[in-house]
Amino acid sequence: MSVSTDNFVAPPCVDEIEIIYQDETILLINKPSGLLTLSGKNPLNLDSVHYRLVQQFPGALMIHRLDLGTSGLLVVALNKIAAAHINRQFQLRTVNKTYQAVLAGHMTADSGDIELPIAKDPVNFPKLKVCFNTGKPASSHYEVLDRQADTTRVLFTPHTGRTHQLRIHSAGIGHPILGCDLYGTPESAHMASRLLLHAMTLEFDHPLSGERMRGISACPF
Repeated sequence: MSVSTDNFVAPPCVDEIEIIYQDETILLINKPSGLLTLSGKNPLNLDSVHYRLVQQFPGALMIHRLDLGTSGLLVVALNKIAAAHINRQFQLRTVNKTYQAVLAGHMTADSGDIELPIAKDPVNFPKLKVCFNTGKPASSHYEVLDRQADTTRVLFTPHTGRTHQLRIHSAGIGHPILGCDLYGTPESAHMASRLLLHAMTLEFDHPLSGERMRGISACPF
């Protein structure tokens, strides 16, 4: 099973990381699509958000991650105390995030909640699967922003933070995210040159001042 993940090599990413906010304890950054959050075990996958940031900020610590194809906001701690503080907020679910995505097909409802538990899929690693027996609870809210001929643009607010959650939930209701290679159909996977999923807003409490921070990143697609 580990062979498939070790054999994966991410294509080179020439896009830069944009630093939106910076102080002595945190960075708020905009991750480009096509860049790993953390370096992989394969030496060819050394380039990542973390690898790039530690060149300039040696104490940088990744608290959460975005999939390779997902673009958008990440908060990065610059010391262990800040990391512990923000990690706690993720555990308590006081960090709020929204994502914009373009899905295949027409969503009939203007809004709704997707409740599909997510489990490991040892047969199809690194894919995960919906499983009502062994899956961990996963909840996503969506609002339709726009409908085109054969696509729907939505705003997602995930209430849990499972790996691949929005990609699995979209596919699970029959509307995979365009450009998704793992969970889409062959048709939907080829309807975009990248995964059309972007982390648009991120809200959390500053680890030093306690002030509520809200980052916004315009959707690039």
